[in-house]
Amino acid sequence: GPHRIGYHLGIPRSTVGRVLKRCRMPNLACIDQATGLPVRKPTPVRYEHDDPGGEVHVDIKKLGRIPDGGGWRMFGRGPDRASGRASDAAGRKGSKPGRGYRYLHHAVDGHSRVVHSEILDDEHKDTAALFLAAGSGFFASLGVRVGAVMTDNGACYRSRAFVEALRPGVKHRTRGESAKTSGNEELFDRTLMTERAYARLYLVQSARQKTYVESSHDYNFHWSHTAIGGLT
Repeated sequence: GPHRIGYHLGIPRSTVGRVLKRCRMPNLACIDQATGLPVRKPTPVRYEHDDPGGEVHVDIKKLGRIPDGGGWRMFGRGPDRASGRASDAAGRKGSKPGRGYRYLHHAVDGHSRVVHSEILDDEHKDTAALFLAAGSGFFASLGVRVGAVMTDNGACYRSRAFVEALRPGVKHRTRGESAKTSGNEELFDRTLMTERAYARLYLVQSARQKTYVESSHDYNFHWSHTAIGGLT
């Protein structure tokens, strides 16, 4: 969009907007970026808190593993794929190595948009608790003290292990699963999916995981966030 293009080119976003309009380019929110087809998606509501660490939003995104040699995005679905692999029915649990899911655990600061994110093997209570401890340490390394953590009502977040992982004095707030109350994570997920996870074809899981590490660094230190006036 014009905000990102203007940031990278060093020209006013209004100028970029006029060029895009003259070229009759649709808004990114109105198209599926993989196919270019029109689509309407609700825009998540952004929440900005007064102080860094005032409220950190924690959530999990499930992402399919990439089998060695590439997945369905490269070869399509069904038994006649170019790779000669079996159909998706063969991808059920235990039938093919490398199938299944990885779990992206996010912790997004509601003030600065700084994110701590890790790719983990599951969404169990102990994993969520360890991620919370690592996230608290990450924010502490930036000089930020976490005052509250907001999560959905997932089982791992309601567990005793997760509650015990909260540092003294840190409040735990929960809310139902809704784009209106998880805007910061939703926007990070959208950026991650459209510009990294699905932006190119990957032959192995490790290749996408490497770009994921790079994307977290870019998001924190080189990304122009429109919600905070175009700053990083």
